[in-house]
Amino acid sequence: MKVMVIGSGGREHALVRKLAQSPRVSEIVVAPGNAGIAREDGRGAAVTRVPIGALDIDELVTYAASNAVDFAVVAPDDPLVAGAVDAFAAAGIPAFGPNAAAAQIEGSKSFAKAFMARHAIPTAGYAVYDDEAAALAHIATCPLPVVVKADGLALGKGVTVALTREDAESAVREAMAGRFGESGKRLVIEEFLTGPEVTVLAFTDGKAIRPMVSAMDHKRLLDGDQGPNTGGMGVIAPSPLYTPEVAQRCEREIFRPTVDGLAEEGTPFTGCLYFGLILTEDGPKVIEYNCRFGDPETQVVLPLLESDLLTIFEATTNGTLGEVDVDFAPGAAACVVMSAEGYPASPRRGDPIDLPADLEEHVVMAGVAENEGQLVTNGGRVLGVVGQADTLAGALDLAYERTARISFAGAHYRTDIAHQFRHP
Repeated sequence: MKVMVIGSGGREHALVRKLAQSPRVSEIVVAPGNAGIAREDGRGAAVTRVPIGALDIDELVTYAASNAVDFAVVAPDDPLVAGAVDAFAAAGIPAFGPNAAAAQIEGSKSFAKAFMARHAIPTAGYAVYDDEAAALAHIATCPLPVVVKADGLALGKGVTVALTREDAESAVREAMAGRFGESGKRLVIEEFLTGPEVTVLAFTDGKAIRPMVSAMDHKRLLDGDQGPNTGGMGVIAPSPLYTPEVAQRCEREIFRPTVDGLAEEGTPFTGCLYFGLILTEDGPKVIEYNCRFGDPETQVVLPLLESDLLTIFEATTNGTLGEVDVDFAPGAAACVVMSAEGYPASPRRGDPIDLPADLEEHVVMAGVAENEGQLVTNGGRVLGVVGQADTLAGALDLAYERTARISFAGAHYRTDIAHQFRHP
């Protein structure tokens, strides 16, 4: 089969790598991809890049229809919210991911919060504001810390955890002034919850739910969870804190009510539903939903997947997920993210990357380009270095050993990913 993968980052590289392992996949077209993803060509299925942006939906569908694409995988949030899956379906091309109506679960935080309230799904208390003065009045009296969220998509940067009223007021004013475009014109102001966070990605066809192994991301730039928030500086799977007992409670109180609630409301969700959870003293609660695979969670979850990814993808689109195997290997995986100098504010680009050839199969590439055959930095999060082993400590040791062998000017990475579990 010929499969099209839409997107250009580390998540997409991980998806292409896993799909290329399927005996049923003969060719993968990635749009627009990156120079690192193109290096997967010949390691299983043939891999080619097409210079079409992820939001150029009409052009993507036209290319797929005229080039005999059998199946499309829409990976990023923006095209999902914009209706890419709907457009592929209208052209008769099956596509992995939710339609635009179901993708609102990520596209609008106020929609998601109201949905959870309707279905008694545990989450933080909240209020929604379209008016700056009303939002500031709320900030003036609410308990601290407080969480200020842009309602719409903001490249993962629309959330502020404010420790002081001044910080909260600044977050409100900046968002309303257009920092996040239209996404910040409506704000969700939430109660601050405490506890360890865990991510669970789940395949669903709108009826059956197949949770993947849990993951734990590290958002802060610097060791000790200091510095600015990022898209993610490292991740492990599974999380030792996500016990079978917690998993059962999440299934009962969160996963099942979410999938059933979306179906009941006429917006059945198909694809990968991302549950961002916090394990509070009162039990697990939802921090956020995403309508797609997480980044960097995908980079550690997919290496542990033993079942055929294309078969699972097809089952989510044709309603047969309950009939297919979704099995994961024992053991653990870890990913250490190497970022460019200046990330996340203004990452430097164009620095040559020294990546030993024997490590390429263990590296997912995100912010990279090619200059006369030389890989160079081309974004904030440049590489994700992966280790997989029987134990979490072993996976982390492998990831760090490999990271130490890779270099580029200004390279930065955290040295304490999951340190509390590394050598207990």
